[in-house]
Amino acid sequence: MKAARALAVLLFLALVGAGAAAFWWLGQPLRLAAPTVELAIEPGTTPAKVAEGWVAAGVRTSPELLYQWFKWSGQARQIRAGSYEVTAGVTPRSLLEKMVRGDESVAFVRIPEGATFRQVRAELAKAEALRPTLAGLSDPDLMQAIGAPGVHPEGRFHPDTYSYSKGSSDVEVLRRAYRAMQRRLADAWQQRAADLPLKSADEALTLASIVEKETGVAADRGLVAGVFMNRLRIGMPLQTDPTVIYGLGSAFDGNLRKRDLQTDSPYNTYLRVGLPPTPIAMPSKASLLAAVNPTRTEALYFVARGDGSSEFSASLADHNRAVDRFQRRPAAAASRP
Repeated sequence: MKAARALAVLLFLALVGAGAAAFWWLGQPLRLAAPTVELAIEPGTTPAKVAEGWVAAGVRTSPELLYQWFKWSGQARQIRAGSYEVTAGVTPRSLLEKMVRGDESVAFVRIPEGATFRQVRAELAKAEALRPTLAGLSDPDLMQAIGAPGVHPEGRFHPDTYSYSKGSSDVEVLRRAYRAMQRRLADAWQQRAADLPLKSADEALTLASIVEKETGVAADRGLVAGVFMNRLRIGMPLQTDPTVIYGLGSAFDGNLRKRDLQTDSPYNTYLRVGLPPTPIAMPSKASLLAAVNPTRTEALYFVARGDGSSEFSASLADHNRAVDRFQRRPAAAASRP
């Protein structure tokens, strides 16, 4: 009887000791193989595989011990798929809490205002921890992949900074940017002025992309759009350099020459009346709104002043004087020894 009682006491003390040791372990920092250890958990991954994954990634502990903690916490089934990273000081308790909260590690990629689709693809290609899936796809195949078959990609992605879980695919980010532009464009088109010489939201998007490339300061957006609206109304060519440059593509070397302006292409708005066939860049929300609500103006011309702003003129004679004042004379002065 005494032996059985003693054995029971020993078992109780052992359990208490084990419980105390487990409680102590849960609050102790885990040793890591590197300053930062990352793990991407796919949907459907079992808790046991999650534990094994952390150990394989560089968490220095027993995978069985980690799994038993997940299991006996009662939260094993609440672990969320996602991309996670841990640093020095993480404990078994805080590791599980992070995964249950879905506290993923994130990175960011920026689509700049005025970027072309070629530049957007380049930004995605160099983005941190973004899984590449689009590199070998043509533009039409890429648009098919994001669920927009037959849509020309230029201008269709809203310029913004996008956060994403590390390990996410580039197609996911691009799909979000596409949907964001769809919403922005639809909202802008609903706010359009009543008498615009534009037939569709797509034409507004194209005009907005030109406004984006032609505007050096925000205050000029409405006036630039107003000039182009006036030209569209009277059938005057838009005569805008950015469209010609876009049409040249990779052949453009930084210098727009007279022969470029005299070479016909769908994007040469010196030789062709109306809008080009597609947008030429990713317009900002401000440029979208300027395109659908341009400033009322008599101006038909504008020229860069050299400080980012533009000088607007209603007549060709005034425009030529402005060109002489802001471009020809400064250029002549700069060329003098």
